[in-house]
Amino acid sequence: MKKLLFLFCLSVFSANAQLRLAGLFTNHAVLQSQKPIPIWGWASPNEKVTVSFDTQTVQTTANSDGKWIVKLAPIQASNKAYSLSVKTKTNTINLEDMLVGEVWLCSGQSNMEWAVKDAINFKEEKKDANFPQIRHFFVAHDVQMKPQTDLKSGKWTVCSAQTVGDFTAVGFFFARDVSKKLQNVPIGLLHSSWGGSQVEGWISKDAMQTSDVLKEYAQTMPQTWEQADTKLEENIKLITIGDKNNNPSLEDENRYFQASYDCSKWFKSSALGQWDWKGIWSFRGNGFMAKTIDVPATMATQPTILSLAQNDNNVEVYINGKRINIEKTKEVIKINLPPNTWQVGQNKLVIKLNKMLEPEWFGVGLKGNESDLFLGSADQNISLADNNWGLMPSFAEAHQYYHSSNNVGTTIFNGMIAPLVPYSIRGVLWYQGESNAGRAFEYRKSFALMINDWRTKWGDDFSFYFAQLSSYGKNASANEGSNWAELREAQTLTLALPKTGMAVITDIGNPTDIHPTNKQDVGKRLAGIALAQDYGQNVISQSPMYESIEIKANLAVVSLKNVPNGLVAKDKFGYVRGLEIAGNDKVFYYAQAKIVGNKLVVESPKVPNPVAVRYAWTDSPDDSNVFSSEGLPLCPFRTDNWKGITEEQKFR
Repeated sequence: MKKLLFLFCLSVFSANAQLRLAGLFTNHAVLQSQKPIPIWGWASPNEKVTVSFDTQTVQTTANSDGKWIVKLAPIQASNKAYSLSVKTKTNTINLEDMLVGEVWLCSGQSNMEWAVKDAINFKEEKKDANFPQIRHFFVAHDVQMKPQTDLKSGKWTVCSAQTVGDFTAVGFFFARDVSKKLQNVPIGLLHSSWGGSQVEGWISKDAMQTSDVLKEYAQTMPQTWEQADTKLEENIKLITIGDKNNNPSLEDENRYFQASYDCSKWFKSSALGQWDWKGIWSFRGNGFMAKTIDVPATMATQPTILSLAQNDNNVEVYINGKRINIEKTKEVIKINLPPNTWQVGQNKLVIKLNKMLEPEWFGVGLKGNESDLFLGSADQNISLADNNWGLMPSFAEAHQYYHSSNNVGTTIFNGMIAPLVPYSIRGVLWYQGESNAGRAFEYRKSFALMINDWRTKWGDDFSFYFAQLSSYGKNASANEGSNWAELREAQTLTLALPKTGMAVITDIGNPTDIHPTNKQDVGKRLAGIALAQDYGQNVISQSPMYESIEIKANLAVVSLKNVPNGLVAKDKFGYVRGLEIAGNDKVFYYAQAKIVGNKLVVESPKVPNPVAVRYAWTDSPDDSNVFSSEGLPLCPFRTDNWKGITEEQKFR
C-alpha cells in the first residue's frame, strides 16, 4: 500500500513539475518595450497553457516535446511593476516586480565581463548606484557541443549600492547614463560574456557553414568533447615535443631532471602566468619548466636566494641534476642555497610544477610579478623574468583538458547565446577582439558573420554597438606592423553593416594592462551612440573618421568625417601627434601635421612624394591626440591597403 501511495505521489509530482518557464524569466526581469514580447517554457506535451501579463491573457498549447511559446503585444516602457502568471490545469507560476523598458545584451570577453567593483572610483560609484529600475542577469559560463534550449541557472538582480559591484561595468555605466537621459526608463542588462573568448566561439555552426573563411572549420570540427580533447593534445604535443604521436613514459620524463638532458628545444615562453595563454591551452595536469642560468664566479661562491614566484602546490626543484628540498607554500617560493650550489658559467634549472590549488582554474604555471623571479646574492641579482624558459607538460602523468571558451568554435554560442533566443532586446553591446588580434584580417568577416548570425537567430535587425580595442602594448612605428591596429581596422569596416556603432577608446587604455579600469567612459560613449541612434537624442556620438586623401606636392591632405564642430589637438603646444607618412617605398616616417577645418595637412621632409598616411597605427597609440571638439578621439586609420601582418592567419 505504501509503495502504491509513493508511486501515486511521484506521478502527481511529475505532472505538476512539467510546467516551467525559460530560465530568463524570473522575479525582477525587464522585458523589452515597443516590441512583441516572447514568453516561453515547457509543460506536459499537448497541454494547454495560459499566460497573463497586465491586461493581456494569451493561451497556447505545448507541442509534442512540451515546448510552448506566446507573444505578448508591445507595451510602452514605464516603472510600473508587473506580475506574470503562467497556468496549466495542474500548476501555476507567478512572477513579481517585472518591468518593461530597454533590454541590452552585453557580451564579449573580459573587458565586458569586468565588474563595477573593479572599475576606477568604485567607492564613489556605489554612491550613485541606487537605480532599482536597472536590473542585471548574469549568464554563467557554459560551453556545449550542441545548442541548448535553456540556461542552467541565473536570476535578475535589482541594482543597488550592495549589488552593483557584480554588474558588468561597461553595461552598468551605459545603463545609468541612458536611464538618466530617458527619465529613469527601466534598463535590463542581459550579461553573457567570457574573458579571453575568441569571436569564433560565439558563432553558430550553421552560420559558419555559410562563411568562406570558417566553412572548412565547421565541416571538420570535433563533434564530441573526447574528440576535442584528442585534437587539443595533438596540437600541444606538436608545439612542445614536435610530434603529435609521441607518448613519453614516466621514465622518459624523469630524465628531464638530469644535468645532461637537453631541454633547449622545449616550447619557449615566460615563467609567469597560466600556460593557457602561452599556447598550452586548457591543459590541466603537471608540467616542467627549464632554464639555463649563467652564474658569475663572484656569485657561485656565495650563499644565494632562488626566488620562483608562487605556486601553492608541490614544486620540485633541480639544479644541475641535484634535487633541492623545499616546502610547499602559498607565498613566493624563496630558496636559501649554500655557497657552491651553482657552478661558474651555465647551470641547468628544472622545476616540476603541479597544477595550482587556489585558484583551481589557474592550471599549471606561476603567479606573481617579474620581481619575484630572480637569483640573488649579497651584492647582485640575476633576473629570471624573461621569455627563455622551456615549458613541457607531463603527458605521462594523469592530466585532462578543461572545457573552456576556446577549445572548440561555436560552443559558447551553444551554451550562452542559443538559450537566450528569442528574448526580446533593443540591441547588443559588444567588447571583444583582443583574443582575435592575431587573426585581425579574418575578423573583417568573422565579426560581421557573428552579428548577422545573431540577428538571423532572433529574427530581428536589432542595434549592435561595440567598443573598439583600446591601447595596450608597444607604441612602435607603423613599419613594425600591429595586429591590434589591424583588428581596430576590421572593427571599423564592420560599421558598413546597418544599425551598428563603434566607441573609439584608444585614449582611455593602459599600455601595461589589457584591462583598463576606466569603464565609465566606455559605457558613456556607447550610451551616446544608443541615445542618438535608438532614442532620438541630440547627441554627438560618432568619433571623427578617415574619409579621403589628396596629395598636393609634398603634402598629404586627409579629409575626415563626423566633424560637425571642428578638431582639436590635445597637446599644450597644439601639436598634432600620432601621424606617419610614407612614399612608394612603403617606409613610414613620423610626420608633422596641422589641423585645417575638418582636414589634417601632413608632411615630412623625409617623404618628398607622399602616397600614404597612417594614424595611431600601433598597439598602444597613447600619444595620438586628435579629437573632435566634443572630446571624441579620432579613429585610428590608414589610407593605404598594403598587405598587413595578419592576412595569412586563419582560425583552425
